[in-house]
Amino acid sequence: MSELNHSSEEVQNNPTTESVTIETALPPATSGRSWKSYLAGTVVLLVLAAVCLQFFQANPAVSQTDGTDANTGRVTMNAATPGKILAKVNNQGITYDLVARECVAKYGEEILESMVNRLIIQQECDRLGITVSRGEVEAEVAETAKKFNLPLDTWYQMLSSERGLTKEQYQNDIIWPMLALKKLAGKDIQVTEKEMQEGFERDYGPRVKARMILVEGNIRQANQIWEKCMATPDDFDRIARENSADPNSRPLGGVIPPIRKNGVDKAIEEAAFKLQPGELSGLIQVSEGRYVILKCEGLTEPVVEDIRVVWNDLLAQLTEEKTQTSVAKVFEKLRKEARVDNFLTRTSTAGRNPIQQTAGFTNGEPVKPQVQQITR
Repeated sequence: MSELNHSSEEVQNNPTTESVTIETALPPATSGRSWKSYLAGTVVLLVLAAVCLQFFQANPAVSQTDGTDANTGRVTMNAATPGKILAKVNNQGITYDLVARECVAKYGEEILESMVNRLIIQQECDRLGITVSRGEVEAEVAETAKKFNLPLDTWYQMLSSERGLTKEQYQNDIIWPMLALKKLAGKDIQVTEKEMQEGFERDYGPRVKARMILVEGNIRQANQIWEKCMATPDDFDRIARENSADPNSRPLGGVIPPIRKNGVDKAIEEAAFKLQPGELSGLIQVSEGRYVILKCEGLTEPVVEDIRVVWNDLLAQLTEEKTQTSVAKVFEKLRKEARVDNFLTRTSTAGRNPIQQTAGFTNGEPVKPQVQQITR
């Protein structure tokens, strides 16, 4: 079976991207994602990489004129040779070098960062003798398409039409790094009964229907708004429209998605589940200079009453969540241990001082070599 494990040299010549998604909603949002949001989070930089890559990779053996398009009659030209003209405007040329420089100036930092991350993963795979087979990659793609209830062919067509990704780009630059990190993290993932119960409460249990006012400022300002709410609790929606700093709930009079148990905002969760319908919370500090006031409007009905009904699905979901957490920790450790000298941003993980670049480009401009003056 063919292997998709790439050598370090190959990784240096093929950019990829990772995407990491962090839950920051206040209160926690539901965990479901559409295929569009999935793609937006994982491939947006890859698209930029593909744009830049067609200019960065040279192929001097191919002639400038490749042939004529049978449908349009236009002459087609290969655009992979440095120094040649890619376009002319009123007989004034735009060269490959100018386009490449513009790409580096606009997208260079993001693309280089993703390539660095890919190489870090590849080097650790090489060290441990870890490979990812083509069959494993294809199976993961099929499973991803299945999660979104799409046939495999439709999934690939959607990747192409929505994100401009080829099958090979998707497999090599998105799926391969994910599977490689999973192998580096190991397979010893266990979900305890306590975690199952907490996950069941989070995803299927009752939630608190509430309105929220977010105050950004000092404790005195937050206390003034809280006193207004306590004085006229029936006007909570009006006070929220006038004072809340949350742009999503403010126009709705403070209405927020129902608050679930075992989410990410423990302080809000604990306060919410202690409230009775119509009752207001005290000031809840969620971070420095940010306070929340809640008004309880009752509880939702449980989605499922018996955990046995959803046991297998829940177990699979929690196992995947713990795997992703483990993967993130592994990559963070690899990143901290790697020495990365970035000549584009003039930074190095080896020290705090910026590094001196002596060749190449910075900010889209060629760097002149620095010559040390020797005094006699």
